[in-house]
Amino acid sequence: MGWFFDLVVDVGNWPADHLPGEIRGLAVAPAGTAFTRACTVSQEITAHVLYSDVVGAGEVLSPIAGEWISFHRASRTADSTTRSGSIALDFTMNESQDAVAELVVSLLERDSARDIALWPKLVDSGLLSVALPQRYGGDGLGLLEVSAMLTELATDAVQVPALTTLGFGVLPLLRSAPESLAEKVFPAVADGAVLTAALNEPGAPFAMKPETTATVDGNTVRIRGRKVGVPYVDRARWILVPTDSGLAVVDAEVPGLERAQSPSGTGAPEFSLYFDDAEIPAEQLLSGGIPELYRYALATIGSVADGLLKGIVTLATEHLRIQDGVSRENTLAASRTIADICIASRALHAIAQSANWALAQNDDSAEHHERVDNGLDVLAYYVASELRATIRMCHHLYVADIATAHPLHRYYSQAADLARWLGGTSSGSVGLKDRFSSVAKTSDRSSEGISTGRAIADPAVV
Repeated sequence: MGWFFDLVVDVGNWPADHLPGEIRGLAVAPAGTAFTRACTVSQEITAHVLYSDVVGAGEVLSPIAGEWISFHRASRTADSTTRSGSIALDFTMNESQDAVAELVVSLLERDSARDIALWPKLVDSGLLSVALPQRYGGDGLGLLEVSAMLTELATDAVQVPALTTLGFGVLPLLRSAPESLAEKVFPAVADGAVLTAALNEPGAPFAMKPETTATVDGNTVRIRGRKVGVPYVDRARWILVPTDSGLAVVDAEVPGLERAQSPSGTGAPEFSLYFDDAEIPAEQLLSGGIPELYRYALATIGSVADGLLKGIVTLATEHLRIQDGVSRENTLAASRTIADICIASRALHAIAQSANWALAQNDDSAEHHERVDNGLDVLAYYVASELRATIRMCHHLYVADIATAHPLHRYYSQAADLARWLGGTSSGSVGLKDRFSSVAKTSDRSSEGISTGRAIADPAVV
């Protein structure tokens, strides 16, 4: 059993029997591989096949006219495009996700702040309580609602510790924190406490075997080691720290913890941490918490990246101006650039939605975790390799007032920080390396079609 994707292509008024053969039937990749391909139908219509993890190899999907680059709800019954046992995917936002997104939009319309000054308003709005259990005054929702919030905030390049508090803190702790720890952390988050996580060690992003040690001594645990690139430590109440013995939840003011501020692309506070026998209660060392922390961190980083690119698309289309004296060729070139940005944005959106949807499912089987990790690998690589490159395309557009009214640097600097946290593309992975090498090679080839709008003739995936 596996995920089954149906491609939906907007073919306008073209009769189905007149579509080019490359669009009428598209071979999809074997299960567990990344398949990203741009197919030029005409100068005006571009079809895009996104990440596919399907049952078996060599199946053919027949596109169905509908919304441009979205997912068709596949039937559970076997027919010409589906197999019995396929899982239908529905990424349509439900009422709770819509409500969260609308609340964020309403807040941003009322308040012009896009930095830490907005944090008290987020607290007062109740958005930080979305994922908290109801017994702690929360709404009892989950990853998909948090992702909807983070995406909308990123659409305006809002720079607040929502990602670290919810994506790096609350969501992982919901799965692994004992009641005694939850009673301390979750009510504090509802009141505005900031959480963060030390995801990286020197030269080792999302290390599955951290060199930071946790030594148990009776009812206490001593932490020794070094972490780098940890955001918002100066505002955090607790820090989630992966160690060789599990996930440690460390008070940010604990004795034995030293911090040194390091530069970041956005100018937001970021630190290197040095643990010298910093002590925590034994109940705050969670033996199985590291994989969940990394999965939720990757998924929510993807949601932020999705929002950043969504915002860039909005800016590019709203501020494109046809200036006097500009040739028709240059106007068409600018239009093609925007089309490339839109394709990359829709690709990232679908990959992020897929990864978040899979992670949100209540399934603890090894097979499901494998699917989730494969999807997160693809998402992380796409963010690290394509996000900044796509934003850079905007510098080649004919735009008016975009540099002053909506500074692109706010989007680009956030994108740069996300890519750095992920370790970039040179590391080959972000902590799920054993399954990622083949996916990375595939994405390298396929990203050329996304960046340039060219068709990739060979559909085979290595």
